[in-house]
Amino acid sequence: MSIIDNRKAFHDYFIEEKYEAGLVLEGWEVKAIRAGRANIKEAYVVIRNGEIFILGMHITALAAASSHIKPDPVRTRKLLLHASEISKLIGKVERAGYALVPLDLHYTKGRIKALVGLAKGKKQYDKREDAKQRDWERDKARLMKTKV
Repeated sequence: MSIIDNRKAFHDYFIEEKYEAGLVLEGWEVKAIRAGRANIKEAYVVIRNGEIFILGMHITALAAASSHIKPDPVRTRKLLLHASEISKLIGKVERAGYALVPLDLHYTKGRIKALVGLAKGKKQYDKREDAKQRDWERDKARLMKTKV
C-alpha cells in the first residue's frame, strides 16, 4: 500500500532497477507519515562511507505528537539495505553514472519502507517523446471507444 509517490522521478529519469529499503525514523516521523504529511518530491539519495542516506525528504510534524521535542522536518535519514545491495549500488553510481532516486514510501508488514530507484537522467527530447507516446495512447483509446 503506497503512502506517497514521486511521479516527478519517472518524468525526469529512466528507472533501471528498484530496491526496497527500510528507513531509520523517529516516533513523531512515523506518526506524521501515517497522517500523510510527508513529501519526497525534492528528495535525493546519497552514499557516504558505505551507508545510504536520503536527503531533502520533508516530514511535517504533527502538533500533538511532537510537543516535547524540536522536530527537524528535513533532517538526513538513513536507509537500511543489505551490504551486498549497497556495494552493488556504490559500483553502479560511481562508475556507470547512475543516480539514486526515491520513488515512493509504502507499508510492508506494517513498517514504512522506501522504494529507491537506480536511474539514468532523461534528456529533453526523451521527455518530449514520452509525452507524445502518452498522448497517442490516450487518443488511440478514445478512438477505439467511439468505434465500438
